[in-house]
Amino acid sequence: MKVCIHTYGCQMNENDTEVAKQFLTNAGFELVDDEDEADLVILNTCAVRKKSEDKVYSHIGKLKKKQKRIGVMGCVAEKEKEKLFERGVSFILGARALGRIVEAVTHGLNGSRVAIFDDTLDEIDYSKVYTRNSKHHAWITVIYGCNRFCSYCIVPYTRGREKSRPLSDVLNELKVLVENGYIEFTFLGQNVDAYGKDLNDGTSLAKLLREASKLNGVRRLWFLTSYPSDFSLEIPQVMVESEKVAKSIHLPVQHGSDKILKAMNRRYTRKDFIELVTEIRKIVPDASISSDMIVGFPGETDQDFEASVELVKEVKFERLNLAIYSPREGTVAWKYLKDDVPHHVKTKRMSYILNLQKAINRELNETYMGREVEVIVEARAKNGLYYGRDIRNKIISFEASDELIGKVVIVRIEKVTAGPLYGRILKIF
Repeated sequence: MKVCIHTYGCQMNENDTEVAKQFLTNAGFELVDDEDEADLVILNTCAVRKKSEDKVYSHIGKLKKKQKRIGVMGCVAEKEKEKLFERGVSFILGARALGRIVEAVTHGLNGSRVAIFDDTLDEIDYSKVYTRNSKHHAWITVIYGCNRFCSYCIVPYTRGREKSRPLSDVLNELKVLVENGYIEFTFLGQNVDAYGKDLNDGTSLAKLLREASKLNGVRRLWFLTSYPSDFSLEIPQVMVESEKVAKSIHLPVQHGSDKILKAMNRRYTRKDFIELVTEIRKIVPDASISSDMIVGFPGETDQDFEASVELVKEVKFERLNLAIYSPREGTVAWKYLKDDVPHHVKTKRMSYILNLQKAINRELNETYMGREVEVIVEARAKNGLYYGRDIRNKIISFEASDELIGKVVIVRIEKVTAGPLYGRILKIF
């Protein structure tokens, strides 16, 4: 029987899809990319924004017209539960029930509806998940869920409370992947800095990075996504100790105003965030720090917005992901805070910071001109050039060939933009 999986959302969803594909393949199902060829189509869903959820419903509608059997897993499955049956779905698999994917698909193909929400995360044998979408890079989820309950965020309600995987389990998965030729790894968590805190055995993200760095065959290690008040300064210290740990930290600030940070329930102040960045840069002067920011949050005044602008100017992020606030059903902000910033004001404010960040990107990228950097080749872009990232997560484009994907090369930077850097390969390892 043929199964097709479409993935919406974050890197953790991508990793869940990889695990699901491996389990289905091991069980004898055939995975196909074209949903028209499939006997059953699975939607691995995201519910972070209403727009993401609406895309899922639209896709379900299209699949129903094609008379396809449909399975829904991930965050929308967890949020909507059995209500999805009203839309013609064959099975529903909760965000923590990934270990029962084969059972769910079997029911779906047999025409019997089933909803599974058991927590089976402890039952997953990741040593059997040895192939990924990439041939050289692997996502590795190390902690599930989030305990932070930011007032605008639905994730704690769809992914549940924080639950770490044992250190030995993660390292065993890493070893299996290295044996299968993978060289680059990203440790994932909604709040990856909380990794190990619930285990009470001394496990931490810093310890994981240290142990992972000792493995022969590991070329580069990344981690996503950090939470400022949980971030340990032991992590940049590991960056100094090991050349395998990327000097890249994604540290979402979300706003520059203490009033708005409090309304967001972010548990730190503007001063706390700036002091943390300062301390990180003392330990790793060339650390690349990127961030997320929301504009137009309820109650955001011109003065509050200006606080965000000034923070962006002061910190000078390498990259900044911007989002316009929109109420998310089920969150505290949706329930208690009035969405009182006009949409045209939100878009104007976002445009302003986008232009500011673009100028900062250009300024920071200029320092790369003429430098020779080590890059792992990732893929071919639509423009025909290939690209990869250096240890600071700079995207660099160059002429190459498919044979170099997954290889380590030295690239000399010859052209700078506010976005990618462009260069020429000097050496291939």
